[in-house]
Amino acid sequence: CGALVEDAGASWGALYLTGLHADAATAGLAVVAFQTAMTIGRLSGDRVVDRFGQRTVTRVGGLLAAAGMGAALAVPSVPSALAGFVLAGLGTATLVPAAMHSADELPGLPSGTGLTVVSWLLRGGFLLSPLLVGFVADLVSLRAGLLSVVLAGLLTFVLARVLVNDPGR
Repeated sequence: CGALVEDAGASWGALYLTGLHADAATAGLAVVAFQTAMTIGRLSGDRVVDRFGQRTVTRVGGLLAAAGMGAALAVPSVPSALAGFVLAGLGTATLVPAAMHSADELPGLPSGTGLTVVSWLLRGGFLLSPLLVGFVADLVSLRAGLLSVVLAGLLTFVLARVLVNDPGR
């Protein structure tokens, strides 16, 4: 889910804004907004996770990404799209690090094995997500393809239950 959301911000944001009649400079802001929000989220993520726990942060982040992108798709305008990409980036900022951390601490696996599996799954996600979004965009529209970001946010919320939630550690 994290790979899909991250790729959507990088690969499809400018195209989505172009479809909303944004000029090239404005369309490029989708990637900038997404990456800036993700950077802020990653830099502050450890403190937030320490305070509220990884499960809670991941669940709220998944909902934030789903709501932000959902609003951007439901109200298609340049400002709502930029806000949606900001919320998606902020919401999923700690997702990939959480998956790596949790995988590396799976009981019964040698150190590094879970991390290796998650790294390969991420690579697969980064390879498959553009194909998924592009396929749906070709069949229906890019707005429909970007609904995968909303679904990824909701799936993140559901699957976050497997993460450790130990605030204040």
